[in-house]
Amino acid sequence: MPRPMRRDAARNREKLLTEAADVFIEQGLGASLEEIARRAGVSIGTLYNHFPTRDALIDALLPPRLAAVDDFAAVASAERDPWTAFSGFVENLLIQLTADRGLLEAFTGDPPTAELLAQACERGATHLSAVADRARKAGALRADASDEDVTHLLSALSLLGESAGSAAWQRSLRFVLDGLRATGVSVSP
Repeated sequence: MPRPMRRDAARNREKLLTEAADVFIEQGLGASLEEIARRAGVSIGTLYNHFPTRDALIDALLPPRLAAVDDFAAVASAERDPWTAFSGFVENLLIQLTADRGLLEAFTGDPPTAELLAQACERGATHLSAVADRARKAGALRADASDEDVTHLLSALSLLGESAGSAAWQRSLRFVLDGLRATGVSVSP
């Protein structure tokens, strides 16, 4: 039976997770672990005692934040109109990704190596695929718009939001959705 964690060790672990969240949001998943330890006020050795690898730290932190995508998928599946479901899912996902560079990198970059994060990203990609397939089958989403195309557009809009602010990606999203819509009907603002 494992021993319970000492209070000071539990406090250090929580400080590390809090600071890692901030650093990954700001700088992405490749951020310096030394920076995380410094901000938490602990040594790099303490960080490695709690999280022996970068992936262990990422797995402790990011999968619960990606769980929001499960909620977006539930909202989309409850929506009767496939286009509204698709566009709402995309917008909700963009809100999440533009607020967190680490999540953006995890979701739109190369498949992450952290096991739990990879599973959460795969679940998110499955949700995106299901929402997009439903819209394609209904004739609302262009048949030639692949899931990969949509992911690339999400990445580009997220980076636009990072550099130019949320108003820029929100305005550009309307144009992107107009281009993805099979019927050619304008998407309302």
